[in-house]
Amino acid sequence: MPSNDDSGPGLDREALRRKYAEERDRRLRADGAGQYIRPGGEDAPLGQFLDDPFTPPAPDRAAIETDVDVLMVGGGFGGLMTGARLVELGIDDFLIVENAGDFGGTWYWNRYPGVACDIESYIYMPRLEELGTIPTMRYASGPEILRHCQAFGRHFDLYRRALFQTRVTGMRWDEARSRWAITTSRGDRIAARFVVMSTGPLNQAKLPGVPGIADFSGKAFHTSRWDYAYTGGDAHGGLTGLADKRVGIIGTGATAIQCVPHLAASARQLFVFQRTPSTIQSRGNRPTDADWAAGLEPGWQAQRIADFSALIAGEPVKDIFRDGWTEAFAALFDFGEVAPDDIAGAFELNDFKVVERIRGGIEAIVADPQVAEALKPYYSLLCKRMGFSDEYLQAFNRPGVRLVDTGGKGVERIVAEGVVAGGELFELDCLIFATGFEWLTEHKVGCGFEIHGREGLAQSEAWRDGVLSLYGIHSRDFPNRFIIGNSQQPLTANFAHPIDVAAEHIAHLVRHCLDFGVATVEPSAAAQEAWVDGVVALSETRQAANEGCTPGYYNGEGQSSLRALRNMGYGADINGFARMLAEQRESGAFAGLELR
Repeated sequence: MPSNDDSGPGLDREALRRKYAEERDRRLRADGAGQYIRPGGEDAPLGQFLDDPFTPPAPDRAAIETDVDVLMVGGGFGGLMTGARLVELGIDDFLIVENAGDFGGTWYWNRYPGVACDIESYIYMPRLEELGTIPTMRYASGPEILRHCQAFGRHFDLYRRALFQTRVTGMRWDEARSRWAITTSRGDRIAARFVVMSTGPLNQAKLPGVPGIADFSGKAFHTSRWDYAYTGGDAHGGLTGLADKRVGIIGTGATAIQCVPHLAASARQLFVFQRTPSTIQSRGNRPTDADWAAGLEPGWQAQRIADFSALIAGEPVKDIFRDGWTEAFAALFDFGEVAPDDIAGAFELNDFKVVERIRGGIEAIVADPQVAEALKPYYSLLCKRMGFSDEYLQAFNRPGVRLVDTGGKGVERIVAEGVVAGGELFELDCLIFATGFEWLTEHKVGCGFEIHGREGLAQSEAWRDGVLSLYGIHSRDFPNRFIIGNSQQPLTANFAHPIDVAAEHIAHLVRHCLDFGVATVEPSAAAQEAWVDGVVALSETRQAANEGCTPGYYNGEGQSSLRALRNMGYGADINGFARMLAEQRESGAFAGLELR
């Protein structure tokens, strides 16, 4: 673009503002997040999209009736980390209820080809020192992370406490007994003194509400239920079953970035249906250096985790990572000698420069200029999760791969023969939905069942106007119930960090209550109100920027409301949040909580 100021060569800030606004407006929809549907719901009869293709159905078992100190819902990172913390504190009487056939959470379900973490595995994979493990690659593959979850479960003796292939169907507070009464899909009746909700922020697969979505006559599945019996191969590729197939994939986010290269290499023809392009930067994965690993000193992982979170929060910490995350954030926060009143303008300019560099990289890799232009993102870097790949853009240079850019509108409809986009029918043998998961949605949807607190208050009613909590962990009228999630808890690119911060605090609080005979713990009304107000205030500082973003799950699909602000993460430093909770544990004074 021509330059009309001194922002740098080729940068016209006003033209970029207009372009960003145009791209946002093309994608805004009145129905917001309502444009998506859930498999198996009344509006989406694709219940098979929820079937478990990885573990055979478990045989019927006798229903369990028991009373435990702690029941955890979910066996992903949150359930594993909390379980480990409980064990370390000498708490043995707990159960983990998990819908899947094993531990792992998202790493159990997501087994699509190319699946891997986009955060350095040395900080993402939990408790490496305790397990005596070093990841084989800087960015570990999904199978390796799943094996780590299983080893984690064995190391902390969590398997004997797990009820797999079991769903919680209801949870109700028993005031007389100060216990939660829990029912499950297997007929279990469990009373629990404490409940830990770790159902995960990304556990409900979503589908686009496209007319005719159930009409396709070929093979269709969501990426979280990848059908290797049909495609052949495994998570490392080799999809030989697609050699004679015409394949379509809807979605160009983090999942598609990883699986498209394998589809492109295997399918006779691949159509990638794009509504909004991702920001693609070099990944630079590499094997772990054995000499580096041998020189690590005790406590290295905790320090590395804290340093990474500090760097991407803009703190002046030495960058030992030099990866796409830290370098991008360093560029965003490079203000030099800018006066405080000019910070916003400096940040905008830095953002323009970073994304312009990304667009230039796309242009240099993709051979067809029209395809390259369609793959260029025109929005702020922080509008969506950044993508990293050394293969995704290159896939569009293959002769059998076609990018179907829908100009921000999405596909029009699905018919028996395939997908209609831009008025053109694309005949397909296989249709794959890389459309992700619901994010920070209504609580009943997120966990899959209703929770009734004091006097039968339903959680969905209590949070009708948005989440009400203290620290995102506690909620008034729902005593002895703790949440590990994202709403009103700190957000950082490394999701594993805040999960462990919450898990550690919850386990210590349970230990405190057991030691001192505390029957119930819940936040005071004043403390909860103050925390919610603080979350909203911090969310409002990002509101203008979020409203300027193209729609996505980070900004509630472009819709702004008090409810949306309440449901956001706590927009402050995760390290500071962790120190605050640690100080409470050390002092034994849990600010804002009523311990009876």
